[in-house]
Amino acid sequence: PVEGTVRFIRHDLSQPLPLPTAAFDRVLCCLVLDHIKDVQSLFAEMKRILRPAGHAVISVMHPAMMLRGVQARFIDPHTGLETRPESCPNLVSDYVMGAIRAGLRIRHLSEHTVDASLAARSPRAAKYLDWPILLVMCVRPEGDSTTA
Repeated sequence: PVEGTVRFIRHDLSQPLPLPTAAFDRVLCCLVLDHIKDVQSLFAEMKRILRPAGHAVISVMHPAMMLRGVQARFIDPHTGLETRPESCPNLVSDYVMGAIRAGLRIRHLSEHTVDASLAARSPRAAKYLDWPILLVMCVRPEGDSTTA
């Protein structure tokens, strides 16, 4: 492929990724892990496709949101139909230990809350003031000696 292009694939993430081993410098996994029961297997696949000095950035809806009854939902702009993909009640420790057991080293872990500034800009977010809504991780293959 031409540099700078993106190729999208549709794939069942409970199955191994149809991608070559050690082929990627970066993996980006956004708002997916809260829909995966076996997070360790997906982390293992991230490790497999990463080059030794590569890293993966993962964002996921914070598990605390499920305590508030919040789950992902999407509205089809063409039909107006609402879709609620199945959510899995993973804990922060499930993500941390899943990455570690898959042979990844956690380089960064942060929890992001709704602050007053966000609540002022988004009335929908205001009801979650001071609650963690997002968990972000950056991981690298274990044994990589490069710094952050």
